[in-house]
Formats: sequence, C-alpha cells, structure tokens
Amino acid sequence: MVTAQMVKELREKTGAGMLDCKKALVETNGDMAAAEDYLREKGILKASKKESRIAAEGLAGIYANEKKAVILEVNSETDFVSKNEEFQELVKEIGTTILNSEATTMDEALALPYNGETLKDLLVAKIAKIGEKLSFRRFESVSLNEDEHFGIYIHMGGKIASLVVVKGANEEVAKDVAMQQAAMKPEYTFIKDVPESVVSREREIQKEAAMNEGKPAEIAEKMVEGRIQKFFKEICLTEQAFIKDSGISVATYVKNNGGEIVKAIRYEVGEGIEKKNDDFAAEVMSQIKGN
Repeated sequence: MVTAQMVKELREKTGAGMLDCKKALVETNGDMAAAEDYLREKGILKASKKESRIAAEGLAGIYANEKKAVILEVNSETDFVSKNEEFQELVKEIGTTILNSEATTMDEALALPYNGETLKDLLVAKIAKIGEKLSFRRFESVSLNEDEHFGIYIHMGGKIASLVVVKGANEEVAKDVAMQQAAMKPEYTFIKDVPESVVSREREIQKEAAMNEGKPAEIAEKMVEGRIQKFFKEICLTEQAFIKDSGISVATYVKNNGGEIVKAIRYEVGEGIEKKNDDFAAEVMSQIKGN
C-alpha cells in the first residue's frame, strides 16, 4: 500500500511532483528505489531539476478548423531550441490535440490522451530529450457562431500570434484586423474592457498636466476628456487608426465591410516573463580561461 509518507519521502528525495511520485510508487508497488528509477526513465527527474530555470523564448501558434481555433504559447529557454524542428513539432502536437478536444483549462489540456499517454507525458519526454526547460504556458480555445470568421496572423515565425473573430465581414477583413493587432499591440480590444481604475488614473494625470499648462479648471476638464479619447485610440484595438487607412478606425473599417469585431487575442512570446540577462560572451571567456 502506498502511503502519504512514502509519497512525501520520494518527493523530498527526487524533487518530482506529488502526483508523479504517487504514480511512480503505485507502478512499482511501493519500491522506493524502483520508483526513483521509474521517474528517471520517464524523464520526470530531468524535468523537475529544470523547473527553477527561466523559459522565456519559444513559439506562439494558432491551429484552426472551420469552426474552432486554439491559440497557444509554448516556451523554451533559448531561441535556438525554438527554431528546432522537434520543438516546433511539439507545439503543433499540443495545438492540434487540444483543437480536437473539449479542453478549456490547462489541467484538462495536459491530461489529454496522446499516443497511449498524455500531453503532460509528451512534454516531460521532450524536456528530457531536448535538455532545456520547456513550458506549455497558456492557451485559449475559440469557437465560431453563425456568420463569424477567424482572422489568423503569425508574425516573425511564431513570436507573435494574433487571433480575431469578426461577425458579418469576411476572412480577409478579419485577417487585416489580426495583422493590425499584431503590429500595434493594443492592450485592450474594446473601450469597455479598460478597467475604471486605469481610466481614472489617466484622467488624473491629464487633469494635472492641463492645470500645469495654466488652463482654467473648466477648460482643463474639457481638455481631459479629449485626451482620454486619444488615450483610448492608443490602447484599444477598435479605436486605433487603421494601418491601411489612417483616416478611419479599425472598428469603422470592419463596419464599412458589413461586420463587427467579436473577439481578439494576441500572444507575444515571453511577455510578462522576467528574462535572465546572460552575458554569453563573458561566460564563454570564463570557460576558456578556466581550461
């Protein structure tokens, strides 16, 4: 019988996750040494030892059929690995497996069956083989309703993935919006998405700026409202000037083509991850001097 104490002991000894340790002990009938070998054979020990390392490179991708799309980001430690065919195939396998499933959460996705095992097992095996920390960071599945179309755009070979859904307009219009989103990096899709705290803070900043310019309070208030609208044009996709025709907004462009934007998602590889600053030249020199 596998006890909680046995799981705890194996976890402390190997650094592997609790569920992995429990599974290893169950598979080996509670034999601690055999369980450790099991973790090593499955590549779980190698994966565990890499957990503290930073994976901020990688690829963002989109996989779609006629009714559904999956946008995802899978990270590696180095850009070199992200260009590796095996890593690219890993991203594709994860994306297409999720596309053909009902998974909506990361736990559900990692538990999806893959060649007799799971996507989590696939990831662990690739970590062991490639030799870097790999991280399946995030994904989102989007389904189309009637008269909706996807706009899909991948920039810089997978450094940015942009997925847009429009209603009424065609795929070409949707792709134009996806390209806009990739290039202009809006923080929000619609004005309604901007938190009130963000708007209030910007309003205070602009009011203070107008007062510092010597404007009377009532004039300053009017200036603030105008500047808030300009602020929205910078941070909201629908309000941005359309790249191909700066005389209209993105929302107007879509409306002129008989549609409206329903949803927009943009993934940029490594955004929000604090990257490690390695001085590779210095590292190489130190190794040369040490030899």
